[in-house]
Amino acid sequence: MISPLDILTSDLLRYPLIIAVLIGLTAPVVGTYLVQKRLSLLGDGLGHVALTGVALGWLVGAWISASPADLLAIPGALAASVIGALLIEYVREISHTSRDVALAILFYGGIAGGVVIIQLAGGTSQNLMGYLFGSLSTVTALDTIISSVLAVLVLVIGVGLSGLLSAVTADEEFARASGLPVRLVNVLIAVLAALTVTLSMRIVGALMVSALMIVPVAAAQQLVVGFARTMRTAMAIAVVCSLGGLLITVYVDLPPGGVIVLLTVAAYVLGLVVRAVRPAQRVPAVGGPGPARSATPHH
Repeated sequence: MISPLDILTSDLLRYPLIIAVLIGLTAPVVGTYLVQKRLSLLGDGLGHVALTGVALGWLVGAWISASPADLLAIPGALAASVIGALLIEYVREISHTSRDVALAILFYGGIAGGVVIIQLAGGTSQNLMGYLFGSLSTVTALDTIISSVLAVLVLVIGVGLSGLLSAVTADEEFARASGLPVRLVNVLIAVLAALTVTLSMRIVGALMVSALMIVPVAAAQQLVVGFARTMRTAMAIAVVCSLGGLLITVYVDLPPGGVIVLLTVAAYVLGLVVRAVRPAQRVPAVGGPGPARSATPHH
């Protein structure tokens, strides 16, 4: 039986726990903006593109005889996902292609590129499974360092510039008319999503990282009102689900990404139940979060 002390002292478990906390803190920050922009599937598209980056990292590693073979997998995923994030904004800006079409191109091109390139690198599609669904055994000290740096960047920008980012995502046309740097903010949010996808791949997996961005935010929206409160509540939900899912997989042989995402879905369902059974909260007509509510006329 693995004791709590074993979990904290074992490198095999300590590194994933650190990354799980970082994922729980960062994913909902980015997800809050994506939900406001109605871009909930962006994380999925970038996750697929990151697979191409993983395969490219394997290919470069094979060329330089790197050890282990996937030494450059995460740096490759980071580069590919950031480039993918920039491309989707560029395509949307210069053409009539909708975001849905651009995301579909990322989906299909990313997964196909990963499968083909990993074969060129001398590997097989099985080598991508840990990145697709998450794996505790593949997490290293270097992954933890990279994830920590990425998490700090996401939190500093996502929380530190929350006023600007939320103003643009809430009403892009009004923000543009007000002189705010809308294009820069859109690119910045896309890059933050790419960083979050990269730091989450080892634990949650590329196919499910978008769920950890979006579902805790959806759950928080059932419980609280207001942008800042939603973000903070979503962060708390994601941290609890990430740690809880990881600890479950320590004792039960299950994929960590799937367990973590199922816990967030359970949190969302619980939020629906809480919202249904508690008395309706009155939203202030002036000065409060949410849409104004007209007063009931007196007869």
